[in-house]
Amino acid sequence: MSDSPAVETALDSEPQLRVSVFDADGVRRAIVRIAHEIIEQNRGVGDVVLMGLHSQGYPIAQRLALAIDSIEGVSPPVGALDVTFHRDDVAIRRVVPAGQTFVPADVTDRVVILVDDVLFSGRTARAALDAVFDLGRPRRIELAVMVDRGHRQLPIRPDFVGKNLPTQPVEDVRVYVAADGDTAEDDRVEIWGPAREGV
Repeated sequence: MSDSPAVETALDSEPQLRVSVFDADGVRRAIVRIAHEIIEQNRGVGDVVLMGLHSQGYPIAQRLALAIDSIEGVSPPVGALDVTFHRDDVAIRRVVPAGQTFVPADVTDRVVILVDDVLFSGRTARAALDAVFDLGRPRRIELAVMVDRGHRQLPIRPDFVGKNLPTQPVEDVRVYVAADGDTAEDDRVEIWGPAREGV
């Protein structure tokens, strides 16, 4: 009997699914809408380069390119960006590279669209800006995210958003997106959090 409270505490600390925000169809619609907005804002995609942030930003960028191609008949180049060593907390925590940076085209004088799954504090986006300027001097940099969850710590705002989603700081927004549209049946966006409210 004495160890029951400890068991309950351990179980209560396990994160639980709180809300299913998007199913696969919702993710598809958000990607198509963002693709249309990118085309409209840039008057086409002739100068656009999509750079997906590791890890979930990269498959979202690939899906955006597929959607743009289905609309415009042309697919913008898609690259991947690891911002690990550009983060402002690199000196105070153990860092592990998230993946390889791959640049599909010269970014100088191009419109670079950074693509990420969730915008939270803005610090990852700031690191991505530094990483891009290491690659060249774009004419313009834009930001596309699947979810903007608020709680910004820096003056950064996305240009394209799949969903504005108010959250609590203790919650975790999880985005699952397949790079290939043909295998997207498990795409989803969920909010997870502690079992107890206010924890």
